[in-house]
Amino acid sequence: MTLTEKNIFFRAGIAFCGISAILTAAASFLVIPVYSAMEQNTRRPANFFHAIIGRFTEADYLAVHASLLMVVLFSIAAMILIYIFFEQTPAPEILYIAIFVISFSFEIVRLLLPMKLIFDIPLLYLLIASRVLLFVRYFSLFSLFAASICAAGLEVQNTRNMILAIFIATLVLTVSIPIDTQNWDTSLNLLKGYNSMFRLLETVAFITTVVGFFIAVNVRGSKEYSYIGFGVLLALIGRYLLLNADNWVSPIPGILLLSFGMWFICSKLHKMHLWI
Repeated sequence: MTLTEKNIFFRAGIAFCGISAILTAAASFLVIPVYSAMEQNTRRPANFFHAIIGRFTEADYLAVHASLLMVVLFSIAAMILIYIFFEQTPAPEILYIAIFVISFSFEIVRLLLPMKLIFDIPLLYLLIASRVLLFVRYFSLFSLFAASICAAGLEVQNTRNMILAIFIATLVLTVSIPIDTQNWDTSLNLLKGYNSMFRLLETVAFITTVVGFFIAVNVRGSKEYSYIGFGVLLALIGRYLLLNADNWVSPIPGILLLSFGMWFICSKLHKMHLWI
């Protein structure tokens, strides 16, 4: 993909993230009053963090909304940052990182659950929307993994082929997931099947992505990749906290880790490719 094509993609991403942010802000006026009328949900997100924190905190839909709003606003801010850094700076990894950033704008889909109480949205639409959100989440995670592969030395001659391969793999993965449209957890995510398998998959993708950037330090001979790997580590932890947030403990640490991580990634990657 040429530099011109990447810039077109970046501008389109900024526009999409901006529209998502506007829609999220507008939807907030509708859904915030609804949270108090929603039934109390005792299903916490099925992960290690909430198994611990759930003993000391109570779920709050307003905290979920705050974290959702944070990630949507983060997506447009991070896309603007990427465009500023890489408008004239080539970097093969940045396209995959941009996909990771844009994916946060799709979190607006979770607002369909409280909006169902207002507009009586058919369950089929909730099912489709939930599958789209799952697809985007895994597609973005695998895209970040692809960025680490590029950094570690794999020469990808055709970026479109790599993205197509990730697209097909993610599609096959997500269409087979059973989703319960009648029940959701306290983070406004519909319950899905095979939770243990997908937690393992996410953990493996998390570890291999971070390790890939640290391997690039030796392969590429640049210590900047160690900072990028550290930034990816922070960003993925922040993402984990924000996407599963159901209390007021998670949002602030989550958005700080995500923001600092993305700053590390963009600034160090820009510095490394500035003179290429």
